[in-house]
Amino acid sequence: MKRVAIFIDGSNLYHGMKGLLGHASVDFRKLAEKLARGYELHRAYYYNAVLEQSVDPEKYRKQQSFFNRLRELPYFEVRTGRLKRREQGLKEKGIDVKIAVDMVSMAYRDQYDVAVLVSSDGDYVELVHAVKDAGKHVINAYFDANRSDALRHACDDVIRLEKDYFQELALERSE
Repeated sequence: MKRVAIFIDGSNLYHGMKGLLGHASVDFRKLAEKLARGYELHRAYYYNAVLEQSVDPEKYRKQQSFFNRLRELPYFEVRTGRLKRREQGLKEKGIDVKIAVDMVSMAYRDQYDVAVLVSSDGDYVELVHAVKDAGKHVINAYFDANRSDALRHACDDVIRLEKDYFQELALERSE
């Protein structure tokens, strides 16, 4: 059976779900299983920037609690970047590079056969080409609202993330 590694751009997934569903409360274990689509799950990687504790201690606490819940899932890892202040607001730093380094290095170490990239960021097109050059297949899981046609076309296959896709993945929300 082919091995799959899932690479989740956390911010992209969060904003995509908020726009599509109005919330981002899903069972990540079930999401990883569904994204694996019958492949053997090697590991799922979730990437996101850590909020600044000094700016909003409560949001920071909630985010850390979320990260800790993800870390408890089998075959799941959390990789973090940082936020940098800019005139336009806060900007994630280091996430795209971490995803790219992990996907390429793991491909060349033959840790997976298929990569699922959960992102709509067109900046990943060259990454996809590099992973495919290593002999791996790449599937792009994307939201219509902010999709990159260039990224979708660079990938071997796609998963369109629609409302129906999340139907059995939603968690009860306490908001």
